[in-house]
Amino acid sequence: MSATFSLRRIAVFCGSSPGARSEYRDVAAAFGRLLATRGVGLVFGGGRVGLMGVLADATLAAGGEAVGVIPRALWDLEVGHAGLTELRVVDSMHERKAMMAELADAFVALPGGIGTLEELFEVWTWAQLGLHAKPCGLLDVAGYFAPLAAFLDHAVAERFLRPEHRAMLAIAADAEALLAALGRYEPADVSKWIDRADI
Repeated sequence: MSATFSLRRIAVFCGSSPGARSEYRDVAAAFGRLLATRGVGLVFGGGRVGLMGVLADATLAAGGEAVGVIPRALWDLEVGHAGLTELRVVDSMHERKAMMAELADAFVALPGGIGTLEELFEVWTWAQLGLHAKPCGLLDVAGYFAPLAAFLDHAVAERFLRPEHRAMLAIAADAEALLAALGRYEPADVSKWIDRADI
């Protein structure tokens, strides 16, 4: 599962707001175009607002596939994207995340808030537990995720996170480099628990 890891669709978690910097929007659009150029389908939260909308619009404009998964409550608030390749309306956030995980071969987070982080950390936790063998990554736009990366290194130093599990999360400032890292992914073959004899 190394250099030949198949990336047919990537689930992208990102902000429903555009953020404070123009770079966030620019990189979201460029990432959508890159996925389309590579023939990799986009799976995302189905919104038309913020970075989600920028990402989906750029993917579609470049001829790519964009599949949205949105809870009915958010669709009813009129934030759903009506122009996608496919839009799946589900009943809950739990169902949304499960469906996105099922549809995707990998997961990437662009800048976003607590929802973006929660979605990424859940699928990364599933990988840590061996519930799936799909790669996870962060596209670090303008150093947005640098404090998070530093915290994860701190968690390793404090023995709450194994180095092998820390290494399962690819982090890159360049989208091409991130896709290459996802394509080389190999799951860590170690137990989740550190010092299990102490439990």
